[in-house]
Amino acid sequence: MNAITPQSSGDFAPQVLEEACEWTAADVADPALWTEQLSPAEVDELDAAVRHAFSVSDNFLEIGKAEFPLPTLGPRLKIIETELMDGRGFVRLRGLPRERWSNDEMSIAYWGIGAHLGKPWPQNAKGHVLGDVTDHGKAPGDPTSRGNEIGLVGLDFHCDGSDLVGLMCLQTGVSGGLSAVANSVALHNRLVRERPDLAAELYKPQPFDYRGEQAPGRPGWYLMPIFTRHAGRLFIRLIRPYVLASQRHADAPRLTEKAIEALAWMQEMAEGGDYSVMMDFRPGDMQFINNYHVLHGRTAYEDDRAVGKVRHLKRLWLETEALTERPEQFVNRVGDGYWSRKLTISRMDA
Repeated sequence: MNAITPQSSGDFAPQVLEEACEWTAADVADPALWTEQLSPAEVDELDAAVRHAFSVSDNFLEIGKAEFPLPTLGPRLKIIETELMDGRGFVRLRGLPRERWSNDEMSIAYWGIGAHLGKPWPQNAKGHVLGDVTDHGKAPGDPTSRGNEIGLVGLDFHCDGSDLVGLMCLQTGVSGGLSAVANSVALHNRLVRERPDLAAELYKPQPFDYRGEQAPGRPGWYLMPIFTRHAGRLFIRLIRPYVLASQRHADAPRLTEKAIEALAWMQEMAEGGDYSVMMDFRPGDMQFINNYHVLHGRTAYEDDRAVGKVRHLKRLWLETEALTERPEQFVNRVGDGYWSRKLTISRMDA
């Protein structure tokens, strides 16, 4: 990844951005505001689309919008996409018939819905575009571990590396595992209003740990701002554990005291409860989030493999058509030689 030109230098002054996308916990306290229930007719339409898709190919990579026709639900998904990009920034879709669909049927339905919201975006250097969020047996302290691979423990608020991130619940664990979302637009704007010096620091490129996925011969870290202003929009890439982990590399730039303070402020404010909401997942639920406007995390959870109660979500990263331009560091990098060119589907009991 190329070095990013600093935005915060000289007389740069951070600005309040996209106030229409701000919300507080009180604004979204009612789950009905952000839960979209699929109707029986829409489920029937999805069922027909699943059958059609499998008649075309059993390779998910060959299934796009045209191969997954949704004449009624498709337009509704475009309205949801607008809300994701220009409004609240998150949604929970409920109603997939988990009780009668196999894992493969659930996964192709989720993939097809995702195709109507955007193009697949690789989630790791292996080229996975439909990943698994479950306990992979990786320890939180493993410097190569990624959030979707770590089981049982809670995850700090963060955002992923795409326009939209989607999760679909195949199975819940024994207890816990609530999803948490926080409004990073409101956090950014409050920081700009109250501590513009800290906000300006996060507009400077910060070092991120590559988690062992750097190209051969490349450093184990890369530079990227936490905040980016582009064409009047706010873009955020905040993964505090990765920024802190970058310091294990002797050649990585050292974090400044202001950067450390600003990162701690963002985490504390996100966890404080004034700008966040918790949601549960039932099997068949889907969640989609605007990575640039909403942070997400989760509470700790418990599995019981002996009885088959293992929390298992499928994950999509998507490039939305709603953004006609984006900063260079937020471009889908498929085709530039960085990511594996062989896109693959992670299939852990899919």
